[in-house]
Amino acid sequence: MRDIQIRPARDADFHAMWTIFQAHVATGETVAHGGATSREDSHDYWFAPSATTFVAAKGGERILGMYKLQPNHFGRGNHVANASYMVSPNAQGVGVGRMLGQHSIEEARRQRYLAMQFNYVVSTNSPAITLWKRLGFSIVGTLPKAYRHRRLGYVDAYVMYKLLEDPARWELPEED
Repeated sequence: MRDIQIRPARDADFHAMWTIFQAHVATGETVAHGGATSREDSHDYWFAPSATTFVAAKGGERILGMYKLQPNHFGRGNHVANASYMVSPNAQGVGVGRMLGQHSIEEARRQRYLAMQFNYVVSTNSPAITLWKRLGFSIVGTLPKAYRHRRLGYVDAYVMYKLLEDPARWELPEED
């Protein structure tokens, strides 16, 4: 994947990010966001204060995909990361998702997360499930009929999880 770099997202990237977001929402097949999600709400989602957002950019500028990394929960659950990903329909199937996934795992470790959890992977999203399993995630739970798929009706969603470090080496932080 020559000439593709993953870098922190900038506000100037948002127009391209919004286009990718809209394409995914329009299919009604992989993301929970509805078609009524406003541009402003989407911006707030991708650039939330609790999130670190990255883009895969070709030639430094053409946005091919993005992910955001944030705590899955606050307080006593903040050692587990959560992430959301989207790849442009024009860039799917060429490894951009894998690049983003690998980068997010490295970034989560860099930010000292001990595990990663995806709360809502649509069961019919085979490319994502295959990728996450190859990157070491396991399905740890099934949410029966939790997603309203545009074509298939109600389908399951999965919770997927990956330890980023051996739990035997985890240290408890001082009480806050």
